[in-house]
Amino acid sequence: MFEILFGQPRTIARYRSAPLQKERLQYLSHCERLGIKIETLRKIAYHQWDLVRILDLHDNDSSNLSKIENALRRWSSPAERKSRSRAGRRFFGHAERWMRFMGWFEPRAMFHSHTREVAIFATRMASERGWAKKTIDDCCRTVDSFFVWLDETGVDLSSAGISYFDQFIARYHARGFNRSTAHLYAQQLRRFIRFAEQQAWCRPGLADGIMPPRRYPGETIPKGLNRDEVTRLLATTEGNHPHEIRARAILMLLITYGLRAGEVSGLQLGDLDWQQEMLRVRCPKPGRTHLYPLSPDVGQAILRYLREVRPAHPERTLFLTMKAPIRPLTRGVIKGIVFTRLNDLGITGKRRGPHALRHAAAQHLLDQGLSMKAVGDYLGHRSTRATAIYAKVNLNVLREVAEIDLGGLL
Repeated sequence: MFEILFGQPRTIARYRSAPLQKERLQYLSHCERLGIKIETLRKIAYHQWDLVRILDLHDNDSSNLSKIENALRRWSSPAERKSRSRAGRRFFGHAERWMRFMGWFEPRAMFHSHTREVAIFATRMASERGWAKKTIDDCCRTVDSFFVWLDETGVDLSSAGISYFDQFIARYHARGFNRSTAHLYAQQLRRFIRFAEQQAWCRPGLADGIMPPRRYPGETIPKGLNRDEVTRLLATTEGNHPHEIRARAILMLLITYGLRAGEVSGLQLGDLDWQQEMLRVRCPKPGRTHLYPLSPDVGQAILRYLREVRPAHPERTLFLTMKAPIRPLTRGVIKGIVFTRLNDLGITGKRRGPHALRHAAAQHLLDQGLSMKAVGDYLGHRSTRATAIYAKVNLNVLREVAEIDLGGLL
């Protein structure tokens, strides 16, 4: 492998003599089988050698794992990530993927003194309530944050009073979160505390005392994108780079069908019926499956991705990563694709994730004269109340009203 990647005998000898040669070659061979380009393999080999040198790793050294884990946890801290250069981020990414492939490093969830209780809550909500995985993960993330903060104050859940919950929710206001976000976090915390009361983990009556910030129906206007901004966003994917080809297929699905990020990340190869020209989408939020006609433009974008970019891999998920280890794209990656491109276009003051494209699709359909019921069915809404938010402000209609001559009525 080193003879393929490097031409100079001295360079080849240096890489061969470095520690952990077997482990480095094992990962490089894995990446080669996945179709990683020679140039990228060369960078991976360099970062492996650099990591071995920086951490002072040696063959058959029992302290290697602790050195690796401590370094990766330190490098993955928020402060380190923000201050890291682009080259540093690339190095860390290659190092972390190699460590995970070898089974030397697994991301650790937030640790606190009530991890067991949160795990029991998650299991019960899945088995008894039928909550979706994302709902459980989001709720547990909020509860984990509360317990990390509670541990810092030195208070146990069994002795915590309602003032601690008020202080925790107030922290979100202090950090600039809006009322809707703080309301959601308070509700998630209240659900756990209600369960904790049933298990006698805390004082009774706490759940009723957790008061989420009040929300007012229709208080906000959706900050979606207009059609010009959507067109500019799609134009950023007109190149021939693999990432642009994949991004175009994803954006076409988001723009055309108004799909959620989780719905796009969950698409399987079998969801595309090329003969009937249909697309099957599993909607985890309503818990239903929807069938859409596969438009020619969307079909062509997906076909190009499948033929030119998608790695040859047994995984049946439609959208995959392009770097080892190959795995399905997550919702976070899809959000990053949209956010980064909108940010590069200088579009600010609006939502800049996939949901902004869902807002844009809904508004466009309403502007074309479709009823809210038809738009709601298209988007997978269970009630027209969820669709009505897009009809709150229609500037074209307001302009028509403003031009009416009221004559002597005033």
